[in-house]
Amino acid sequence: MLSQVETITELLDSPYVDGKKVCELFENYQGVKAEYETITTSRGKTDIVRITIEGQQNDAPVLGIIGQLGGVGARPEMIGLVSDADGAIAALASALKLAQMKQKGENLSGTVFVATHICPHAPTIQHKPVPFMDSPVGVRQALKLMIRRKLDAILSIDTTKGNRIAKKKGFAISPTVLKGYILKVSDNLLDIYERVTGTEPFVLPITFQDITPYGNGVYHINSIMQPCTVAIDVPVVGVAITTQVPVAGCATGASSEVDIEQAARFCVEVAKYFGRGEVRFYDKDEFKKIESLYGNLTFLVYAGEECDE
Repeated sequence: MLSQVETITELLDSPYVDGKKVCELFENYQGVKAEYETITTSRGKTDIVRITIEGQQNDAPVLGIIGQLGGVGARPEMIGLVSDADGAIAALASALKLAQMKQKGENLSGTVFVATHICPHAPTIQHKPVPFMDSPVGVRQALKLMIRRKLDAILSIDTTKGNRIAKKKGFAISPTVLKGYILKVSDNLLDIYERVTGTEPFVLPITFQDITPYGNGVYHINSIMQPCTVAIDVPVVGVAITTQVPVAGCATGASSEVDIEQAARFCVEVAKYFGRGEVRFYDKDEFKKIESLYGNLTFLVYAGEECDE
């Protein structure tokens, strides 16, 4: 998938890129719908992009692939594509690969919905150990605009380099989060990870803080798990693009096409089998038992709903 990653990277590496230019890339693919809308605030503007690759079966499970980020650029402070763009690149590369597969007659059973946002002029924000990218639009607001349809599971891709715990170059997957619970890592997703990378799985350590809403004043590794605060009833797994040393989200020259390609290829492989019911993000029977024992924890992700960046 390096071809798709390189195509998207070149497209996004421009001060003039916007949602319209991204959607134009998909306009000639049958069974693929791409749309965007521009959101403007006092801190700037960004374009929400939503792409739907229709599956063959209307009743098949729908997978969501969300590219999480603050912005693809931090101009005028930084020149060029920033590390934070990795989530958007991986998500859009996944969409492009799936669209090309469909054009060749490789139709998936289930529909895949891909969403991200495009901002080449995003602000930055102080964070330890390295600065984070900020965004003209708050995380919750952006996610509510991105996730505009019913989904059965979500893969949330995010650059996760500015921390001291995910210390391996490549990508990691998180445990499944659902209704305020951090569940065990999906065996099906571990199998796909091993097949795609040819290495032992790398699991992202997440905590209670990470599944609470941004802007509530507690530490978050980043925004990778934030879809679980908007799509409460949908299982969410983070796909974290990682490094061995802390790298700022606003750093340029820090995007590894090989790492992004592996993360994107992982998402495409999950999409192939999820729509056929051959990938489970969690054990439904076990989750019912957990809820019967410990109750409803959705208040953990609802709490502070007014919070935002």
